[in-house]
Amino acid sequence: MKICLVGVSCVGKTTIGRRLAERLGYAFFDVDTAIEDYFGTSIERLKSALLTEYAFRQKAALVLKRLVSQQEKPQCVIALPPSGLMDHYARVLKQGKCVTMALHDRPENILARITFYDRDSHPIHKVLTAAEKAYYLREITADITYFGTSHRKAHWQVDIAGLGIEGSVAKIEALLREHYADRLPSVEGEPDRERGG
Repeated sequence: MKICLVGVSCVGKTTIGRRLAERLGYAFFDVDTAIEDYFGTSIERLKSALLTEYAFRQKAALVLKRLVSQQEKPQCVIALPPSGLMDHYARVLKQGKCVTMALHDRPENILARITFYDRDSHPIHKVLTAAEKAYYLREITADITYFGTSHRKAHWQVDIAGLGIEGSVAKIEALLREHYADRLPSVEGEPDRERGG
């Protein structure tokens, strides 16, 4: 089973995805990291070279296809970029029969987790002024609106507002177990159906 998490930047896809993968005993992949590893350059530099977001997604979808189709770790959790359910990405996910989950949180919560990077994807420590906070809050709200159309195409919509990491993971896992119990590993204390427990 391949579980793909999508949402706006800083909603928590990577942190939640990694923890969910640990809970399920699955592999974890972050598409942005995989893209940078594959092309040997940062996302920002790659986007600059390709000029348009569409051209970038076309190239980046090749990396997603490798993750989805690889056989070594067929059970995995994948953190997608905000555009992860658009055009080229969407086709790869459909062909790979991935379960997609869109994570939603309040703009204020996302702002509290905002992270900045330089051109080479190195994190930058930045203390925001009140004016900058207001600006980024508007940007996050705009991103939620812009990507909302594609995110609504996910199989599941998961509101994680106020839940924290463990609460978010528990909510996602409960939803998965309710609808895909036969495709997930047993948890401790739960009978193993295959062994007739």
